[in-house]
Amino acid sequence: MHELSITQSIVDTVTARLDGEQVTAVRLEVGRLSGVVPDSVRFCFDIVAGGTQLEGATLHIVEPPGRIHCRSCAGESVLEDAIPLCPCGSADVELLSGDELRIQSVEVA
Repeated sequence: MHELSITQSIVDTVTARLDGEQVTAVRLEVGRLSGVVPDSVRFCFDIVAGGTQLEGATLHIVEPPGRIHCRSCAGESVLEDAIPLCPCGSADVELLSGDELRIQSVEVA
């Protein structure tokens, strides 16, 4: 479960940048094509945040869908699954979004 180490990195990053302030909320962006399972991050967050300034903080996760640009038909579309295929049938696509994994914001008391 790589979500545990990812969540530990998130908590470490937030605590390193705040000077002991109590965190009340963390907002993450976890793209649907990132390979990270949001429910696992939620589960790990409570465990990893325990005993830190993030203990008791609310975790909000936004899950942007995958979006592609097709080089064949020049159209943009949303990916319904992890197979990068344009509705026109072409696999010559560029991934525009959906693989994000970032801290969007942190709220402190």
